[in-house]
Amino acid sequence: QVQLVESGGGLVQAGGSLRLSCAASGSIFSIMGWYRQAPGKQREPVAVITSGGNSNYADSVKGRFTISRDNAQNTVYLQMNSLKPEDTAVYYCNAKSVFHGDNWGQGTQVTVSS
Repeated sequence: QVQLVESGGGLVQAGGSLRLSCAASGSIFSIMGWYRQAPGKQREPVAVITSGGNSNYADSVKGRFTISRDNAQNTVYLQMNSLKPEDTAVYYCNAKSVFHGDNWGQGTQVTVSS
């Protein structure tokens, strides 16, 4: 059974930092990443990383967010710096598996106050 457990969300002032973690289990994951959904908006990709360490970022977070991955622990991280109020959203971990398809975490709230 695939399970993704997220942690690290919270409330922070603009300009602050947060680090999200997502521990995955139950499969082998080729691509892991983070998506976010703000109220009234569609879920959008934030950053993704392959098992080989190649990463891609949404233009809105480039230079501020860093995604990393520990393959041995099946864990993906998102370091978020210089946070802005427009980063406020529920952040979801995603892990793609050849054997178990597309998998999502339960979501963690990130709120950035101005």
